[in-house]
Amino acid sequence: MDKQTLAAILDDAARGVFPPSDGTVTVVPQPSERDAGVLSFSAHAVVFTDEDPAWVRAELAATVVDPLAAPLSPAFLSAFERRTGRVVNNIDLVTVAGRLTGEPPLALREIEDREHPRIARALRYRDDVRAWTVPGGVLVLGRAVAGRWEAAIEVDVAGRGQGLGRALALSARHLVPEGDVVWAQQAPGNATSVRVFQAAGFRPVGAEALLVQSHQV
Repeated sequence: MDKQTLAAILDDAARGVFPPSDGTVTVVPQPSERDAGVLSFSAHAVVFTDEDPAWVRAELAATVVDPLAAPLSPAFLSAFERRTGRVVNNIDLVTVAGRLTGEPPLALREIEDREHPRIARALRYRDDVRAWTVPGGVLVLGRAVAGRWEAAIEVDVAGRGQGLGRALALSARHLVPEGDVVWAQQAPGNATSVRVFQAAGFRPVGAEALLVQSHQV
């Protein structure tokens, strides 16, 4: 399994084919200089890094927690930070949804301004970034870890509780190219966001901690 690429593992997961739930850890190379981290599935974790796999396994073995929890534990992630000089942004729930045909359910207006705060932030983590607005909300799409399409949404305070977030998340499924899927990350504590994306058909896949370079923070 260690000879697989992260892109192949993500493609399988999007189809509902997951690594074996056997408590093991797969170490694969980083898909790009920008992207390193840990992706945790049910009883199986994938560490994507250009560091020595022997170091990863030794550090995990030395982590005094439940082995299933070790890859996303504060102890291992802190050691990972020190080893790479990177910073863990957050531990997120990772979800995925298939493409939908037809027009999005919202009349979206594309933003061309690269200085827009939401676009400027997305450009630190994604390539091929595009963004759209509707009254009260913003939708961003871009290519992130291993080239996967990712969606992020933002709803103004005044527009919340009216179904706009769900409609924006649903719109993202209409905007990815044919044959692709769209991924989204939610902070587990942001229950509103978790519910919004699941209501739009995004399925939970696992948990992920990205180690970002200091200029990305």
